[in-house]
Amino acid sequence: MKAVCLSVRSIKKNYENAPLLRDMSFDLHQNETLCLLGPSGSGKSTLLRIIAGLEQADAGQILWQDQDITSLPVEKRNFGLMFQDYALFPHMNVAENIAFGPRMQGWKKQDIAARVDQTLHIVHMEGFATRQVGDLSGGEKQRVALARTIAAKPALLMLDEPLGALDKALRDQLGQELREILKELQLPTIYVTHDQEEAFTVGDSVAVLNFGYILQKGNPEEIYSKPASAWLSGFLGFTNHVEGKITSTDPLKVSTHLGDFELGSHDDRKPKPGEAVTLVLRPESVQPENGAGSSNSITGVIKDSQFRGDGYRLSLLLEDGEIFHFRDLQRRTIGQHIKLKIDPAAILWYGGDERTNYDHQKG
Repeated sequence: MKAVCLSVRSIKKNYENAPLLRDMSFDLHQNETLCLLGPSGSGKSTLLRIIAGLEQADAGQILWQDQDITSLPVEKRNFGLMFQDYALFPHMNVAENIAFGPRMQGWKKQDIAARVDQTLHIVHMEGFATRQVGDLSGGEKQRVALARTIAAKPALLMLDEPLGALDKALRDQLGQELREILKELQLPTIYVTHDQEEAFTVGDSVAVLNFGYILQKGNPEEIYSKPASAWLSGFLGFTNHVEGKITSTDPLKVSTHLGDFELGSHDDRKPKPGEAVTLVLRPESVQPENGAGSSNSITGVIKDSQFRGDGYRLSLLLEDGEIFHFRDLQRRTIGQHIKLKIDPAAILWYGGDERTNYDHQKG
């Protein structure tokens, strides 16, 4: 395990007399890219500004290399922050924008020139040094903003929704490029986004925050495969939720108004017969149920079948009026009555506090 370079401990912050950050804590390791993922208004950017020193927390500590920097002025932290709007200087050309930080730190002219060339190479913008900022595309501005942020060799890199202003195709392309650039830089990085696909592409680890807390932190595979709560599964796009009660624990079986479901393994949790649980039917590829069996199957009417490149997004109108979404390998006929088999491995379950919103849990 790499050494911890940044520790955020119990940060609290109120906004308009209401708690925004209730108890925010996490560690960042050397050369790690940590994505802070959460919906708009969850406090991601505020937390980033507190770490940068642009805002003060109401309580808590920020430690860098085990030293308390909570009250250290922003100019003494040597952290690089890139904003969503890029904040480039329109009256300067590309090279002058990139040189701004080193020049403010008193670097020698020849060192500044060498660093400008180096950072332009890192962001694949060779030949753009004399271009005016106003003549650049959105993607080019994003790269120049990144080059300017890293030019002064910050100890910590912080990116606040760096792809938020771009269209989806460009976000996908630059997200992969950003990951490669960050790997090359070998800098500890905090990357803020509301887009899960972006977070999973760029981050070595992901911390999902909302309601003032870190709800779950882990690598992208852990977050995606085992969301820690029903709310979190919904935020990740798993919206097929159904309430039920446990009828058996070995194997784990749950009875719902849609039928009975067998889940098999239940990891280290201890389900109890009669316990109320929320099932989440992940949208993994489904198969038609041809037999008379009722376990792990649902019945409905095909409302839509949209082509998504690697298959189809199937919208199924259930008998109770709900619409569930699944991935399918073939197009289905609109209006067709169908019974679908759900793989036990595609079913998540949540009991107790895992079923409720986190703000209700914490009070």
